[in-house]
Amino acid sequence: MTKPNAESCERNRDPILTVIEPLLADRRAVLEVGAGTGQHAVYFAERMPHLIWYASDRAQNHEGIRSWLGDAGLKNVAGPFDLDVRQERWPNVEVDAVFSANTAHIMHWDDVTAFFAGVGRILESGGIFLLYGPFSFAGRHINESNARFDLRLKDKDPLMGVRDFDDLNRLAEAAALEFVHDYAMPANNRILLWCKR
Repeated sequence: MTKPNAESCERNRDPILTVIEPLLADRRAVLEVGAGTGQHAVYFAERMPHLIWYASDRAQNHEGIRSWLGDAGLKNVAGPFDLDVRQERWPNVEVDAVFSANTAHIMHWDDVTAFFAGVGRILESGGIFLLYGPFSFAGRHINESNARFDLRLKDKDPLMGVRDFDDLNRLAEAAALEFVHDYAMPANNRILLWCKR
């Protein structure tokens, strides 16, 4: 098959790497939730060879992920693992970090709730959760571009949308995740960092 290629991955991978590389310097293994095409898994695993990078997604995306992982031939990438965030049993892997990019706004809210609960279950104390994407704060979009993006998402599916930090942080607290930092990123995105208590 022709490898899937997401232009957004090409654009955002270096800014993301700049933030996550030092945060993952003392980590052993990362579960990527919603690996999509597999591009991020390959790019980040190649540049952080001390990590085992577990790529996971729903089954319909596995063929594309396999093509990226197969061509790269990296020994520190595993998967794709089958993961729908609503399933009670997540992949049986030991990780001290979870990473996800551009997922929360395309999930329905029930899925987002299940996502945070699952992260809370899979991480041990001291584990970190890195979530990349667009977010609003205190019920307000950070700019008009994100407000328009939110409307486009809701036109496509009323249950999708840019998620508000306060709502996400309530889910995080219920999952024993403590907010640590908000990193501003290009193109009106952020990386939110939580740590498991």
